[in-house]
Amino acid sequence: MTTVYETMYILRPDLGDEQIVQQIAKYENLIRENGAENIEIQNRGKRRLAYEIKKHRDGVYVQMNYTGPGTAIAIMERGMRLSEEVIRYMTVKQEVPKQKVEAEAAA
Repeated sequence: MTTVYETMYILRPDLGDEQIVQQIAKYENLIRENGAENIEIQNRGKRRLAYEIKKHRDGVYVQMNYTGPGTAIAIMERGMRLSEEVIRYMTVKQEVPKQKVEAEAAA
């Protein structure tokens, strides 16, 4: 059974628009290659951080919602941890209401 996940990550604020698009595509392809589906990506833009992270006061927020196996997350988060462009990331498992799951199974 696949599970629904949400990953929010923050990119360095000094990246250009093209670099941001490249980073978003990189992580989208990484989880897709490892079995993730129904990938929805929202670039939330540059925002002020609540506190300074790695000497940055701002960051570009990106949110990804997707379904897939937990193994895909470990691979993606390892890439984020090693990346110079990602200053923070977090993945949470979403609770899906039972009615929605049953409706999708019936369709």
